[in-house]
Amino acid sequence: MTDVKEYLKQLEENQREKYPNQPEFLQAVAEFIGTVEPFLTKHPEYVEKNILELLLVPERIIEFRIPWMDDKGAWKVNTGYRVQYNSALGPYKGGMRFHPTVNQSIVKFLGFEQIFKNSLTSLPIGGGKGGSDFDPKGKSDEEIMRFCQSLMRELQKYIGPNEDVPAGDIGVGAREIGYLFGEYKRLNGYHAGVLTGKPLAYWGSLARKEATGYGLVYFVQHLLADKNDSMEGKKVLVSGSGNVAIYAIEKAQELGATVYGCNDSSGSIIDEEGIDLALLKEIKEVKRERISAYLEHRPQAKFYPNTTIWDVEFEYDIALPCATQNEISKESAATLIKNGVSIVAEGANMPTTLEALEVFNEENIIYCPGKAANAGGVAVSALEMAQNAQRLPWTFEEVDQELNKIMKNIYETCRETSMTYLGEFDLVAGSNIAGFARVAEAMVSQGLV
Repeated sequence: MTDVKEYLKQLEENQREKYPNQPEFLQAVAEFIGTVEPFLTKHPEYVEKNILELLLVPERIIEFRIPWMDDKGAWKVNTGYRVQYNSALGPYKGGMRFHPTVNQSIVKFLGFEQIFKNSLTSLPIGGGKGGSDFDPKGKSDEEIMRFCQSLMRELQKYIGPNEDVPAGDIGVGAREIGYLFGEYKRLNGYHAGVLTGKPLAYWGSLARKEATGYGLVYFVQHLLADKNDSMEGKKVLVSGSGNVAIYAIEKAQELGATVYGCNDSSGSIIDEEGIDLALLKEIKEVKRERISAYLEHRPQAKFYPNTTIWDVEFEYDIALPCATQNEISKESAATLIKNGVSIVAEGANMPTTLEALEVFNEENIIYCPGKAANAGGVAVSALEMAQNAQRLPWTFEEVDQELNKIMKNIYETCRETSMTYLGEFDLVAGSNIAGFARVAEAMVSQGLV
């Protein structure tokens, strides 16, 4: 019989040998492999069938060039990616990211995480991810439109409502989804379910924009309720100032918490009177300005240029990282603990380094991993797919209630799974094992596909 510990060690070493230049992917693999030993020990049949190694290899990676013309008539070129990682539970589902850092390592780590995130929703969706190293910052609407049209002319060969359904991610909002959808429609006819995160005018879903941020706070709410506590009176800091951050702030405020700070790539703000959400929305959603513009209307706030929110000294209870991967370093984790944080819940994908996670574990910080805590976005994307298939729109309240139920179920599943296999409360292990168990069972029942 195969030794599980040795099997997992060898798997990780093999990935490091094969992909030495993919640090983000290797980090995601290491975080996952480090938690599933108790499950595989109780289910050696998955080791014998080598399910985990099959799962580590994407079913398909698509890489392509994207030529486009800027406003001066000059031709530019970027690289596009789509990783169709695992379809055991349904069509590939996952966002498209437009950011200069996007490469194969980034989309593989995001796609790998997406497999388990989608599994945790209990909805019929597999794992995928994609994007481009295109930077939408500083580009005109016309340049972004031409880029999206060029990207879709290639991507449309590989996606469809029952095959692969992309959505938005960093740098891809309703504007970009609209341009992508328009080009797909021009080439293939009208298929409402081919993309999610669409504007409401053509079968987008109410509450989709809010879903990841709301879902994150719902997850924390259910965690607190489990301990006879609530969001009421909690002090919160949030990183980022995009959709996830803004709507996490909105829901936290609705539930009685006070959010004191957020940031963007230029720096961080702390408002000791609490973040003015209407002002933040105007700056970020309407004017698309830098976060420092907040001080023009709220001069009592403090701005920390070129500083992540997690390096600011300020006393608070809950940290909601909603920006990007590896934003919380080991040093930042120490600052969070010094500031009195008791809960870290991830709205972004893998925002915590492995070294920072070790610090949180040593200090008994409750840590809610992104694949569980930020699953609300993809959950409502799947609900959008259901509405598109039914040709029936749901109300905001219907979608929001379903989102809350899904996040409650995810939290309880992670809690119960960790208690079953570890005998202790560990949401990281619980989310990894619960997500993996469902996918592994499906792969075996379908003949290891």
